Amino acid sequence: MSSDPPGFELPIRLLLAFRALIDELHTRLAERGHPEMRPMHGFVFQAVGPEGCSTAELGRRLGVTKQAAAKTVESLERLGYLTRVPDPADARARIVRLTPRGVSALSDSAEIFDALRAEWSEALGPARLATVEDALRTMTAAEPFRTDLPAWFS
Repeated sequence: MSSDPPGFELPIRLLLAFRALIDELHTRLAERGHPEMRPMHGFVFQAVGPEGCSTAELGRRLGVTKQAAAKTVESLERLGYLTRVPDPADARARIVRLTPRGVSALSDSAEIFDALRAEWSEALGPARLATVEDALRTMTAAEPFRTDLPAWFS
């Protein structure tokens, strides 16, 4: 009889690790003045990017319908994280952009993720964490961030 764990445990453990990091991120974001932030919002902010984009393009980047993207933008506008501004190339179109509050949330997230990684490094040891990260890089796509992941879950 093998002492190896069952195959289904690997994706469950990876998901649990992801969930632990994201839950702690959001606890700390709330402490920094962003209690309404949700995991999906980080994907939206990354998909909007520094240059902004149309709602239709945001939907494509997220892998959701234009209507779903518009609903998300409206929600994040109400919370003060996004704004829609006239498109300089097309007076009829609007561009979705991060507000200073949105940029602040992204900056806070980056700082918190660095702190969380340092905590994992302390708990596991730097060499062990580096081994885990190297192994995950070997087994995953070269592009480390996909904004369409939330659509994949639904």
